[in-house]
Amino acid sequence: MTEQILAVQRMQDYMEAHLTEEITLGDLARVSLFSPWYAHRLFRECTGLTPGEYLRRLRLARSALRLRRGNVRVVDVAADLGFGSVDGFQRAFFREFGCNPGEYARTRVPIPLFVPYGVKFRELRKEVSDMEQLQSVFVQLIRKPRRRVILKRGVRAEDYFAYCQEVGCDVWGLLMSMDSLCGEPVCLWLPEQYRKPGTSVYVQGVEAEAEQDAPVPPGFDVIQLPETEYLVFQGEPFREEDYCQAISAVQHAMERYDPTLIGYEWDDGQPRIQLEPRGERGYIELRAVKKKKA
Repeated sequence: MTEQILAVQRMQDYMEAHLTEEITLGDLARVSLFSPWYAHRLFRECTGLTPGEYLRRLRLARSALRLRRGNVRVVDVAADLGFGSVDGFQRAFFREFGCNPGEYARTRVPIPLFVPYGVKFRELRKEVSDMEQLQSVFVQLIRKPRRRVILKRGVRAEDYFAYCQEVGCDVWGLLMSMDSLCGEPVCLWLPEQYRKPGTSVYVQGVEAEAEQDAPVPPGFDVIQLPETEYLVFQGEPFREEDYCQAISAVQHAMERYDPTLIGYEWDDGQPRIQLEPRGERGYIELRAVKKKKA
């Protein structure tokens, strides 16, 4: 991985850590170890945004998440996220999302939140993972209720990277703005019965209550899932740069696991579910099971 990529990642990390403070180009140049001019150019080349544009979009996304949680005033969110005035914050919010902050707080209409993908992870995913370094994987049986999934279908994608190439990475930001039964968006591998002709196996969406009349964004679809038992496979916490190995370790353990040892068998008629890889909690994947026939 080049020093330039690592420099941009350091600038991204600095913005995330100091989001509520004033951030100058001098600050970013200092953490990048390059001149202000070169740091600015390098950041734009790697992310497609200037540091100022990136910071604004990141702050607006964080402000929307705070508003979604409720019990917070618009003026407090504007001040906490470093906007100079409430009017300026409202104008920026409307330009970014097409609605004002108060409207979003009341209606929670889906909006496309900015997702700050780290530039170093584009390089890391190209590296070959070493399956010799397997970690402990925790396995737990849970039951998911009957629910509906609001999802965005791809075309031929069978994994995350192919899906992003087909539909773009902005889908995740939109899903993050929506209420979910499990508190976050999910990725699913759909069995044939839930797919439409000419659409992908891998999709992203949110799980909602079965009877909930939540708004469905344009271009999205809805499927109904029955009450189902799942085995949850959760790996150890990992460094963010080791996410590829963390995913491989859990998936390898799941492939080798025999559910008949606890009286179950795989239920591949229901979607397999993937949660967002987060280093602090370990990688998590769910696979449906059903009671083994006697």
